[in-house]
Amino acid sequence: MVDTTVHMPAPAVRERHARELPGLPMFFAGLVVYAVGVWVLVTGVMDAADNGTDPAPGILIAGVLVLFAASLIMKGLFTVAPGEARVLQFLGRYVGTVRTDGLRWANPFTTREKISTRIRNHETQTLKVNDADGNPIEIAAVVVWHVEDTARARFEVDDFVRFVGIQTETAVRHIATSYPYDSHEEVGLSLRENADEITETLAIEISARVQAAGVKVIESRLTHLAYAPEIAQAMLQRQQASAVVAARTRIVEGAVGMVELALQRLAEQDVVELDEERKAAMVSNLLVVLCGDRSTQPVVNAGSLYT
Repeated sequence: MVDTTVHMPAPAVRERHARELPGLPMFFAGLVVYAVGVWVLVTGVMDAADNGTDPAPGILIAGVLVLFAASLIMKGLFTVAPGEARVLQFLGRYVGTVRTDGLRWANPFTTREKISTRIRNHETQTLKVNDADGNPIEIAAVVVWHVEDTARARFEVDDFVRFVGIQTETAVRHIATSYPYDSHEEVGLSLRENADEITETLAIEISARVQAAGVKVIESRLTHLAYAPEIAQAMLQRQQASAVVAARTRIVEGAVGMVELALQRLAEQDVVELDEERKAAMVSNLLVVLCGDRSTQPVVNAGSLYT
């Protein structure tokens, strides 16, 4: 098993829930405060006009302050769509994350950055690397992931999407160079014959590499695996030769068993008595018939068994 341990620094910040309120009540509260501010200003101006004097400065200041308060209430409103979160910062300091969808309200002086928490796919380009035996191969993979910790995704790395892409490619290269493409009947895992074990190892390594960005890997799979074009023909001939040898071995094993069974049945049922020389001839003929590539042409012996 390949060592997939990746040592990443401990996260400086983790996601926590931000202080926020339902947005709809705050929206109506803002409308009420705004109406009060307008009423104060209009009433002050009209009273001053009725008296033939200038509006009182205190009334004007009070109306402006009420309108300013209404604008602050409205500024604190924001929306959160399903499958996304808002990361809140106040004066550069992380104050929490809002995941509840709909119209929400938070401190109007905070900044709110949108981060998608939807499931995503990342497919690597076809990479050309050398396997554990030094043979050039082409390999590609796809990883399914989503953001699990928005604070780490926002503050632990510069660009978490690009980070996932680079770390996935690094993990694919590491896995490809750690295993041979084909085991060639050797003990151990190979990329071609142990796809399930290889993809499991790949998922573990990718998870270890991207956890610093608050990302959770759901699944990873190899999408392309082949020898590089410059050695593909030679390796194909090698595979064909191995297949032919394996097939011949199986044929010979079966033929030997059939010959042994034939001799045993002849002896048990006392069909004919054969000396050692005739047995050897019979074994030779049967092996030629059973192991030959072409159909045999039987020769009928019209004489006795020994002529």
